[in-house]
Amino acid sequence: MALIICIMLWNAFSQRGVADLNTRFNEVATYRNENNTGPVRRVSVVTVSDSVWTDLEAYGNLQPYTKLGTTEVFYFMEGSDYPAKLNSSAPYFPESYNSAVIGKYEKNASGLVSLKKYPFR
Repeated sequence: MALIICIMLWNAFSQRGVADLNTRFNEVATYRNENNTGPVRRVSVVTVSDSVWTDLEAYGNLQPYTKLGTTEVFYFMEGSDYPAKLNSSAPYFPESYNSAVIGKYEKNASGLVSLKKYPFR
């Protein structure tokens, strides 16, 4: 029994996390609708130190997700202008920020993942 508990604890604490990625991530704005009984929509604006696409996708995969909900992450380079507040529906921020978006991660209601590079160009 003790062996099983040790294995479970080791497995729980050895999982990869955001700190294990080479890129620095800073979440600067988030929105989550208040609907707990239906589709949950999560939207985040994150600044990044580098555009390593595998790190951006890994960061998105580590974000909370609810079955039949959506999770969207908009990536901006550090030092660029980014929205500090998000709207409750699309478009989530003013169009003036679109040119600074370097990537958009989305996990949709079916659980399908996409990462679009420069989605507004």
